[in-house]
Amino acid sequence: MGGGIAAYKVCQIVRRLAENGHDVHVIPTDSALEFVGRPTWEALSGHSVHSGVFDDVPGVEHVRLGEQADLILVAPTTADLLSRIAQGRGDDLLTTTILASRAPKLLVPAMHTAMWLNPATQENAAAARRHGIVVKEPARGRLTGRDSGPGRMPEPDEIVWLAQSLLDDPECAEPMSAQDLAGWTILVSAGGTREPIDPVRYIGNLSSGRMGFAIATNAAARGAKVTVVAAHTQAQLPSSVEVVTVDTTEDLCQAMTQRARQADAIVMAAAAADFAAAPATTKIKKHEGTDHVGESMTLELHQTPDVLAQICADPVPGRVVVGFAAETTDDREQLLHLADAKLHRKGCDVLIVNDVSAGRVFGSSDTDITVVHQQGPGRRVVGSKARAAAAIVDEIHQLLAQ
Repeated sequence: MGGGIAAYKVCQIVRRLAENGHDVHVIPTDSALEFVGRPTWEALSGHSVHSGVFDDVPGVEHVRLGEQADLILVAPTTADLLSRIAQGRGDDLLTTTILASRAPKLLVPAMHTAMWLNPATQENAAAARRHGIVVKEPARGRLTGRDSGPGRMPEPDEIVWLAQSLLDDPECAEPMSAQDLAGWTILVSAGGTREPIDPVRYIGNLSSGRMGFAIATNAAARGAKVTVVAAHTQAQLPSSVEVVTVDTTEDLCQAMTQRARQADAIVMAAAAADFAAAPATTKIKKHEGTDHVGESMTLELHQTPDVLAQICADPVPGRVVVGFAAETTDDREQLLHLADAKLHRKGCDVLIVNDVSAGRVFGSSDTDITVVHQQGPGRRVVGSKARAAAAIVDEIHQLLAQ
């Protein structure tokens, strides 16, 4: 941990990683301890905290911690700390531990905008990436003073998600450090649309938006320029991406089709309502009294636009289109049959299918997906949505590279 004002956010990161079952050791720089004291880190992590290479000479802390680590997360990474890591310096316990470890490394820069955009800092970030280190682009927003711009540390939820994705699949570090999607533009939809019935009620669905945001975060970490068209969600909006918010399926269709021709890849992860009502202009009143309990009401629905089909009907050479299918069947053969039929009916390049029977997947951090190509079923991923997102972005990269 570096010595920046964003160090206070790391308290939440340590707590959440520990709550997720990870054994967390905190290695602060001396300047980091000026912002948050040693007792706080020891209480949150449950381990003694050292910052100097001479604090525990017999234990050879930098070697021991480096060999035990499954991931080294450096947050906040200050301009000075980034410079020292990029140069391979080992002048305190943190930098020597980084040098002594073969584990994936994730740096989360946080500093003033002018410092982040300084050519020297940008070269240091590039050098760290050449060494196989993942460098997270900082968020845009309010900084310590009145200034605003790139350099703000992302919120703890996003950092924990990225750390978890590297723990789930350490091989993710290579494409992230290589920035293998740099130069490509990816358009992602996420969340669930809502169709109003009257001014206070709506038809909706259980989509949390986590899968779409996971894909957007992974693609952005690999260097892509990402735009997220977000319907209603329960997840933290990812930083370093453009976010366009929408309400209804009609809104979603308009926002996606307006941007579709400028995208190299499109991921339709949003759960769009298939039906909508002509909303009443005033609140629909119910009949009062017990005599009316169980009384029915007729609501006339009409079919909403098929966003994925409209995008596929306007093909762009070289563009990759990924669709999603949430089905309700416990028969895997039937699941794949439904996915294949939908893939060819819509005309997309890849379809991601999962079984959402009995409340599975929606709102959960885990999922069970199968990637279906025009040639048939492909890779199946069971586990975290972070792992599934990495697999989906891998598919997109392979198709774009072709």
